[in-house]
Amino acid sequence: MKKLADIGLIGLAVMGENLVLNMESKGFTVSVFNRTVERVDQFIAGRGKGKNFIGNHSIEELCASLERPRKVMMLVKAGKPVDDLIDQIIPHLEVGDIIIDGGNSHYPDTIRRTQYVESKGLLYVGTGVSGGEEGALLGPSMMPGGSTAAWPAVKEIFQAISAKVEDGTPCCDWVGEGGAGHFVKMVHNGIEYGDMQIICEAYQLMKELLGLSADEMYEVFKEWNEGDLNSYLIEITRDIMGYKDAKGDPLVEKILDTAGQKGTGKWTAVSALDFGIPLTLIGESVFARCLSAQKDMRVLASKVIKGPEAKFTGNRVQLISDLKDALFGAKIISYTQGYNLMMEAANEYKWNLNYGGIALMWRGGCIIRSIFLADIKKAFDVNPGLENLLLDPYFKDIVEKAQAGWRRVCATALTYGVPVPALTSALCYFDGLRCERLPANLLQAQRDYFGAHTYERIDKPRGEFFHTNWTGRGGDTASTTYVV
Repeated sequence: MKKLADIGLIGLAVMGENLVLNMESKGFTVSVFNRTVERVDQFIAGRGKGKNFIGNHSIEELCASLERPRKVMMLVKAGKPVDDLIDQIIPHLEVGDIIIDGGNSHYPDTIRRTQYVESKGLLYVGTGVSGGEEGALLGPSMMPGGSTAAWPAVKEIFQAISAKVEDGTPCCDWVGEGGAGHFVKMVHNGIEYGDMQIICEAYQLMKELLGLSADEMYEVFKEWNEGDLNSYLIEITRDIMGYKDAKGDPLVEKILDTAGQKGTGKWTAVSALDFGIPLTLIGESVFARCLSAQKDMRVLASKVIKGPEAKFTGNRVQLISDLKDALFGAKIISYTQGYNLMMEAANEYKWNLNYGGIALMWRGGCIIRSIFLADIKKAFDVNPGLENLLLDPYFKDIVEKAQAGWRRVCATALTYGVPVPALTSALCYFDGLRCERLPANLLQAQRDYFGAHTYERIDKPRGEFFHTNWTGRGGDTASTTYVV
């Protein structure tokens, strides 16, 4: 074993432990530390036994065990724990050393931390890591950003441990300055929320409306995963449907229907509001989790509020086929909205994001990996200035073909009272985007009526604003125009 380690990692929970095992398996010597030092000893004597690890009982020991420039990676809970740990690490580093945050930090915090760490003469990397426990061990998708000067020093390790696509290209590349890496990871997680919700809505329709058993749904998801919907989340949903408990019953049906969340989906939705981007599907996915958490209220409401009877009398085979189209169409909308959010953030923060490259990073290792990410990369290769995925001929054709079945699914769900908020909001976005004229003219008239907020006219140049004295009792003074 080398006397000095190639990289150090603080935080030996599930992700940290698997990530260092991944690093060591690629030929790197890794120095490790955990706040509960007993965990270090357990790891060195357990999964790390006989391997190229250096165990430490203090941050000072860990930093002293590293080759220069020192690279210290943190995998701890987002928020104040990251700030506290940075301040504990800094005194033990020298100019040019690198601190890496591999957790799910909020991107404004990463922007702030990059500036703070650079002010101390050090470099900072905030990298999204996706793939869960298995991805961390076998190859995650990694989205690094922060101090650009740090990339050459961490590139070899990051790309060695990341997932690879068919031609061997690593699912990891430099994303951009400041908080770019964590922003892209946040959007990834938002799309993940959307993907999971539309799959759950398809499950709800098959279970509640069609009365399909878990075994029957297993076959449906298996078939879907062998075609255009091939993806990690469809694959694991298939496996979940086939999993039986000790009594031989489907385990999924014994799990309480209250969803948890760690905040990244909410961050994505809030960022969309801040940037003025219609991220409707992901927003509905976050709210769907919130509604699921109100279990007691839902149980009460189910006993006193009546809706239509969910007793489907139509063509079951056709509805399952339509569900496939609805999922595919909504999935494309989810990525479309996520990419629009990244584009707006890139404009705001002057990030030079490689949108095709991001699709490539998401093709392997990560939770939202799916077969059509290669087509997203192709779309941006053909047109680097593509403003919206639905304007690409390939994706435009897919959604146009999917819309008939998609509409039938939403209409059926609404008719029979089965909630499908994500599928319907995605369809409404599609219709809104292709609508040349929306009713915002009336909305502006209303705003001008009660608040003198002014409006533009279709027969006048853009940027020229008007106010009408609608009641005859108001004056000619208009409110100033501003954006919150």
